[in-house]
Formats: sequence, structure tokens, C-alpha cells
Amino acid sequence: MMDPKDIERIKPFKLVKYFTLTSLIVILLGSLALSMVIAHRAETVLLKKSEDYALLMAENLNHQVFLQFIIPAALQFGQVIQLRNKVLFDRLDQVVRNTLHSFSVETVNIFDREQNVIFYSFNKELVGKKGLGGIDYQQALLGKSRSRLIRRGGFWGIMFGAPRESELRTYVPLRAEKPLSNIEGPILGVFEIVQDLSEDYRTISHFKHRIIVTSVAIMGVLFVILRHVVKRGEEIIEKRAQERLLLKEKLSHAQRLASLGEMVAGISHEIRNPLGIISSTAELLKQKLARTDREVQLADVIVQEACRLNSIVTDFLDFARPQAPNLMPCKVDEVIENNLTFLAPEINKNGYEIHKRFAGHIPEMQADSGLLYQAFLNILINAMQAMPEGGAIYIVISARKHTLTISFADEGAGIPDETLNKIWEPFFTTKDKGSGLGLPIVKKIVEGHGGIIEIENRPEKGAQVTITLPVERD
Repeated sequence: MMDPKDIERIKPFKLVKYFTLTSLIVILLGSLALSMVIAHRAETVLLKKSEDYALLMAENLNHQVFLQFIIPAALQFGQVIQLRNKVLFDRLDQVVRNTLHSFSVETVNIFDREQNVIFYSFNKELVGKKGLGGIDYQQALLGKSRSRLIRRGGFWGIMFGAPRESELRTYVPLRAEKPLSNIEGPILGVFEIVQDLSEDYRTISHFKHRIIVTSVAIMGVLFVILRHVVKRGEEIIEKRAQERLLLKEKLSHAQRLASLGEMVAGISHEIRNPLGIISSTAELLKQKLARTDREVQLADVIVQEACRLNSIVTDFLDFARPQAPNLMPCKVDEVIENNLTFLAPEINKNGYEIHKRFAGHIPEMQADSGLLYQAFLNILINAMQAMPEGGAIYIVISARKHTLTISFADEGAGIPDETLNKIWEPFFTTKDKGSGLGLPIVKKIVEGHGGIIEIENRPEKGAQVTITLPVERD
């Protein structure tokens, strides 16, 4: 379980995560709003240009109709508007179409001034229709040009999509022109110019949709990237919090061991002095006693138990006050050979088989040969104790570029899983005799040399101890 302080440190990061996600949503909504504004601006510009375009057409059309139709018709027939006069209609139609042949326009209607009647239209069915001008026609008769945008396609189609039909109807007064003068003449009628803007509005709508889709896609990519970054950041912070907690536990454990070590050192020192007196006195007593087996045996028991107790006290002192390695040039294979020489009587007595494999050239390293001798001796004794009836012990040394690996394997019963997790704990032992400090002392010696020690059960049978040491020390 994480420390509450570590949890509090993670909270600000989660706050940043939620704030960033909220910012992404706000940016997305802002992008959507911006796309709507851009589309609206595009529609406004399109409408303005279409109106200017219609006024330009109306101005040109007014000039040509007045010069090429109204004046000749007035001179020939004495009047302009004769709805059923085919000659007049055809002449006006020719003038209008010739004038607008290069312009983009859907239809043109021309209203008279008096009765709101269409006397000309591209759609001949509208000719003679009355009352279709509406308020825009009335405004045009007052000399004001008016435009009206008509869109068909339903509310949702108009608001969020492209309307099915969009047309701009522009009403412009038809005026008489005075030659060689800028003064406008009287209003003779009204032009209604209809432009089909459906395709233009569909283009704007597609552009708006592309902006929206692009914004959503970009926000989606940013969201995925941010989610990955945030998730990775949370993993790193959680890992560091766990490492910090583990370090705190190790520090606390080290502090407890330090306190325990100081206590053990003090007690051991106090025990060792009277123990030495007991041992020496027992030796003198053994020499002075009558030479009966029982008396000698009792004296031997005192001496043996005093020696065993002295060995335990020595382990206590070694654990409580570990020696700093005295680094000197050292050959690990020679240290192991010295261990085996010392243990040769026990090895021969119980029938142990020693299998050595020293792979390649074993380099000389900087180490304390005395401490390594103590560590290797402890490991070999444990391997022998795991096989009281005898068996094989495998010793392998292999050298790499900067490290040396030494492994010891036996063919005993192995180490139970529940015991494997406790073997490094001081004073933990499964033996009837022993202080439980052997492996902790070995670990301290290995770590004092900058190395690593690992113990595991072999797949076939027995246990294996692997020690990795650096060849050179800084």
C-alpha cells in the first residue's frame, strides 16, 4: 500500500490530466465554433459578391434594354409594353439574352411600373402574371435595389448542412437614361434577376464539414497521444512512489538491524571475556583430572560447548561489525582451492564428490581473499549439510568482460518456498544448531565487494548459489 504522502504527490498530476482533457474538449468546441464562423463569413462574402454581381448585370442590362429596345419600340410602335405583341417580345428577348450570354444567371423577369405585371421572363409561363413582385418590387419602384436569399431544404439542412436549393433574387429599378448625363431618368419598370447559388452553398457546406472533421480528427489524435503520455507518466510516478516506499522500508530495516547489531556487539563483547575464562579453565581442569574416561569426557564437553558458543559470539560480532574489504589482487579459483583443501577431511569422510569447471581464463580481481574465503566456506558447508549422506557439489566459475560469476550447486532436497523468502533474515535458521547469521554475513561480504548473490532451487534437484563480482573496483 502506498504512503498517503506519495498519493498526495500523484494528485496534482491527475489534476493536470483532467485539466488537459478538459482543455482538449474546449479546444474541440472552439474549433467547431470557429468552423461555423468561417462558414458564415464565407456565406456572407458569397452573398455580397452575388448581390454586386446582380447589380452589375442589372446596370448593363438596363443600358442595353433602354437603348436597344425601349427607344426603338417607342419610335416604332409608340408604346413599350404590349404583352401580346410577339415582335416586341422577341426583340426584348434577343436584347436580354445577348446582354446576359456571358453572365451566370438562372432567370430574368421584368415587371411593369403600374400594375406589378411581368411583361418579360425567361420562363414564358410567367409572362402576364400579376402581383408576384412583393415588397421588394415596391422598394425597387422607390429607387432602392433589394436582394432576397431564398433557401429550401428544411430547417436542419439549412442550419447544419447544404440546403437543397439556394437562390438570390435581386430587384433593381429599370430607368430611362438621359444621353450625355449622369442624371437618372424616371423608373420604367423593375428587373428581377435570379441567381442559383445552390452549388456555391454546397461547396461552403462541404468546406465547413471538412473543417469539423479535420478538427475532430486532430483532437482525436491529440487525445490518444495525451492519454498515452499521461498513462506513461502515471506509471512512472507510481513506480517511483513504490521504489521510494521500498527504499523507506529498506532504510527502516537497516536502522533496526543497526540497532540490533549495536546491542549484539555489546552483549557479545561482554560474553566473550567470561567465555574465554571458562574455556581456559576447562582445559586446565582436563589436564589435572584423573585419567578416567568419564572425567575426561565431561571436560571435553565443556571445552566443545565453550568453543561452539565462542563461534556463535564470533558470528554475532562479524554481523554486527562487518569488516571493510581490504582490496588486494586476488584469484578466486585459488581461494576456492584453499576452501576445498581445508574441507578435504570432511569431504573424504562423507564421500562428497566435487565437480569443478573453471571456464576459460580466470582473471585476477581486486578483492579481500580472507572475506571471500569465509563466504565460500560458509556456502560449501551449507551444501554439505544439505546432503548428510554425501553427494555431488558443482562449482563453476565463468568470466565475462567486467564480471566474474561463481556458482555452487548441490544435490540436496532444495529449499522450501516459504524458507527461501526468509534465508537473508538475521537469526533465521532451520538447523538445530547455528546462529542464523551465516548467509546474512555472506551477503554482506558479497555486497561489500560490490557484488550480487542469489539463491534458487535447481530444476532437477538441490539448490544453487550464484555470486557475481566485479573484476575491477573504482
